[in-house]
Amino acid sequence: MKSNLVFTVFFVLILLTSCVTKKKLLYLQYSDEIDKSSMPVSDSRHSITPYTYKLMPFDNLYIRVITPDPQWSAIFNPVSGGTSGGMTEESAALSGYPVDNFGYIEIPYVGKLEAAGKTISQLKTELDSVFKKYVNDASISVRLVNNYVNIIGEVKAPGRYLLSKDRVNIFEALAMAGDMTEYSNRKKVKLIRESPYGPIVKELSLGDRSIFTSDFYYVMPNDIIYAPPMQGRSFQTNATVYTLFLTTITTFLVILSFFSLTGN
Repeated sequence: MKSNLVFTVFFVLILLTSCVTKKKLLYLQYSDEIDKSSMPVSDSRHSITPYTYKLMPFDNLYIRVITPDPQWSAIFNPVSGGTSGGMTEESAALSGYPVDNFGYIEIPYVGKLEAAGKTISQLKTELDSVFKKYVNDASISVRLVNNYVNIIGEVKAPGRYLLSKDRVNIFEALAMAGDMTEYSNRKKVKLIRESPYGPIVKELSLGDRSIFTSDFYYVMPNDIIYAPPMQGRSFQTNATVYTLFLTTITTFLVILSFFSLTGN
């Protein structure tokens, strides 16, 4: 009777300290509903073209105007002085043009221009036309200052990361955070995206190849990626404590069983 109890305790101990199954850690598997043999060799024809980010209220733009005339450059670039290089993200933010809650930016001597709903390229084209009224040979540079993605949850290095190129997919973004941990639920990753109508929350399965067809496959500036833990994550975290506790009980039962046998 006691030997059976000892065996049961050892069995439970093994279950509690077991690792996460390999299948739960794999990315880009085929869906259960999809026959693998019917899929093409390449899934590229099923992928989507990423959207171009459109400006929204409370974005911050770094606009630099370069002209042969230092006076005009100083007027339109008051903080940087117009000609100095080596701008940092902090200085770009301080010298930036914030998009107000009505969707406009205000430029000295030019006035208000509508920015919300336009891409960076569209706004640059409009600024090129506007500044020609003041100086014919001006060169305009426009950059989004708040060009970051925020990654939180069960990843190795949560944080705020700069998007260094236009097309960054969710796997590249997670790679910047050191990838997801073994306790992360890859089938229920949540992406939070701002829109003109409020935040949008999308649940994604990174273990399924259907992610290629999602409009959220490519991340956008200000996106938040949340990698949730698997069920039982807190129990796994405290597995060492539970293991020590069960080991102590098991040792006690083994000793008790030994003395019971010798006593007989």
